[in-house]
Amino acid sequence: MIAERKILLSRRSRQIAAVLLRHGLGFLIAGLEIERLAPRQHLGGKPLHRWHPHTRPQHVRLAIEELGPTFIKFGQMLSTRADLLPPAYQQELARLQDTVPAEPASIITAVLRAELGNRCESLFAQIDPIPLAAASIGQVHAATLADGTEVVIKIQRPGVHERIETDLDMLQNLAEVASRRWEYAEQFDLIGLVQEFAQTLRAELDYLREAANAERFAAQFAKNPYVHIPRVIWEATTARVLTLERLHGVKVSDAPALAALHIDRARLARQSTEIILTMIFEHGHYHADPHPGNFFIEDDGRIGLVDFGMTGSVDPRLREHLAMMLLAITMRESDALVDTILTLGVTNRPINRLMFRRDLEHLLAPYYDQALGDIALGPIIHNVLAIIQRHHLQLPPNMALLLKTLVMYEQLGIYLDPAFHLTTFLAPYAQELVIRQFAPSRWAHHLSSTGISLAHLGLNLPRQLQNSP
Repeated sequence: MIAERKILLSRRSRQIAAVLLRHGLGFLIAGLEIERLAPRQHLGGKPLHRWHPHTRPQHVRLAIEELGPTFIKFGQMLSTRADLLPPAYQQELARLQDTVPAEPASIITAVLRAELGNRCESLFAQIDPIPLAAASIGQVHAATLADGTEVVIKIQRPGVHERIETDLDMLQNLAEVASRRWEYAEQFDLIGLVQEFAQTLRAELDYLREAANAERFAAQFAKNPYVHIPRVIWEATTARVLTLERLHGVKVSDAPALAALHIDRARLARQSTEIILTMIFEHGHYHADPHPGNFFIEDDGRIGLVDFGMTGSVDPRLREHLAMMLLAITMRESDALVDTILTLGVTNRPINRLMFRRDLEHLLAPYYDQALGDIALGPIIHNVLAIIQRHHLQLPPNMALLLKTLVMYEQLGIYLDPAFHLTTFLAPYAQELVIRQFAPSRWAHHLSSTGISLAHLGLNLPRQLQNSP
């Protein structure tokens, strides 16, 4: 078994070396100690980029897409980390596509039979052989249960688990080599980043976890008449097969359909935002992939949510740090923002606090005369993360995910209503956070450590927060 694993890793290393060479990324081959595995015909030949004048960030994206699901997922994760990558690479990696040809119906049927056994025939009256969607890890098919209930089945591709495990081993090895050879990789804890990614991806491969996420959201919104979370069909769900009630409605991404139904898009943006902020600030568990295609508007006006593979958690400490960041930005307290970020940030080198503070002051200056509700959150977060990256800091994964998701939520709102500002809705939550987190018994300890005085808080916080509509 160990020998077979080594053969797989060696074969995969050769494939990676060949792809990197074709895209003119040979310097990575030398840096990662896999030059000996590069195909000889490529070592003496011209790289692909000589015929295709792409930028280096574009070649990185194209190479990642060739390398398959594990690398695509890793690139998508990196695209959200403005504290790690320059903007040109972020923008290019955000374009990574995870669409591949569908598996034949016979293969999908074989997976279902292997997972569900003899129950397959009794559970389903009909399964559409043409998938609704196909990605590198799995594909989704419409189906009907024996009792007539319409469902969707998410089915994992055969062999994908083994391929991903091989690639995760490769990524871990490459991260260890890169950390020895490149100061940048060691400085930003590339090994830890890959380990965190591996944990997230393995969780995504387990459809039982996704089913549990869906059920948890359903329980949290059980009394909310405006939210519909699909029911899990547990008797037709395993680690590789997920069966959910099918939602019918108009996707938020379908602008012509929304227009035809005369949907009040501004109202829809507000309702969606309330759902999202309730997840983050009240439930402490949120949907972390809020692109428009995951939101449905049903005939009865409910908002249906789908795709629960990526979620985030907000514990009291994270909520407290978020409160401090919002408070510091609202009150234009650069010292408080510096302290909060330095408390969160990880670095292996001394930080020039004066320069860091000066950069943040320059960022906050244009917002001095604006109420919180008038500020676009996305640009501020992107700029703060760019400053963090420039000063060689790295946010913990849970905060990075939360900030990335908040930006995506704001983009969803703007998609529906160009006049939308997420901060308009964040303001009362920020006020509640401050009241809850910084009760009089705790004010002195927390605020003195950030440089915000009690007097300043008492005089300015209500004005700053309540000025927001």
